[in-house]
Amino acid sequence: MTKVDQVIKGIKKILRKDARGLTIQELADMTKTSRITAMLALMKLEGKGILDIREIGNCKLHYLKKGVRV
Repeated sequence: MTKVDQVIKGIKKILRKDARGLTIQELADMTKTSRITAMLALMKLEGKGILDIREIGNCKLHYLKKGVRV
């Protein structure tokens, strides 16, 4: 399992519990990884179609899509 795969697993767990949406930096801090690694993990999740992103100003909030089982 690669580092990004481990981060993906952690991000899924965090986003299942937190429905308010989190930024890349918040997710990086919570998974104890770099912002770049967190961004790569989020890009993979978005590519799989299980992530919603909402832009507010210059911030992007990340959510798991409703009804998607992970």
